[in-house]
Amino acid sequence: MASKKTKTAQEILMEDFQTLVSDTERLLEHTATLAGDQADELRNQIHESLLRARETLQLTEDSMRERGTAAVTATEDYVQANPWQAVGIAAGVGFLIGLLATRR
Repeated sequence: MASKKTKTAQEILMEDFQTLVSDTERLLEHTATLAGDQADELRNQIHESLLRARETLQLTEDSMRERGTAAVTATEDYVQANPWQAVGIAAGVGFLIGLLATRR
């Protein structure tokens, strides 16, 4: 199985969203000093929104993880079934990248 050492844009986005949710939770805790029914209602609304966001985030993360695993598996199966075609494709892509890199 191929190891992932670099983060994809989706993983970075997920981490940023998790940070946003946790920062919002901290803000919610700090607003506990506010008084009044409106402040309580606002805190409850924010809390409910955060719970929905966390659930959505977890579902999205699970879905992305499954799709990534499926893509890695399909790629490994293809390379094992067609090693010479995979080498040819990799060489062609490398050649094109080399051409583009030398033009700059």
